[in-house]
Amino acid sequence: MNIIKVDHDKQLEDAYSVRQTVFIKEQNVPPDIELDEHDQTAVHFVGYNGDQPIAASRLRLVDDYGKLERICVLKEERGKQYGVQIIHHMESYLSEQGFKKSKLNAQKHAEDFYKKIGYKTISGEFMDAGIPHVTMVKELS
Repeated sequence: MNIIKVDHDKQLEDAYSVRQTVFIKEQNVPPDIELDEHDQTAVHFVGYNGDQPIAASRLRLVDDYGKLERICVLKEERGKQYGVQIIHHMESYLSEQGFKKSKLNAQKHAEDFYKKIGYKTISGEFMDAGIPHVTMVKELS
């Protein structure tokens, strides 16, 4: 998978397309929650297999940490480590920008996935868009 930091409209459309497929169509997240005001200022990433967008994420720089958000991989492409790849790409970007910590709100069913790549749970369970979540953090090297 080739991961690109979005720098033009077509790439952003591709990222939004993956997010809409995963979150809106597959997980029934309302469109007005999935696409929000933070999209205007976030750094976006899109992963391609050839010219097909298959993964997406966004990153917000908040205070002294980077907040990883909207991390998703198309259903038919899961299980190939693409999620790990895009997260590591985001973490590398954060480190290059001088950030030492990343944070994310993980869907509860994905908590173990994030633990395997170094994230620690720091909250109890809470609901977001009708889906149980937990907050997790990781110290970046």
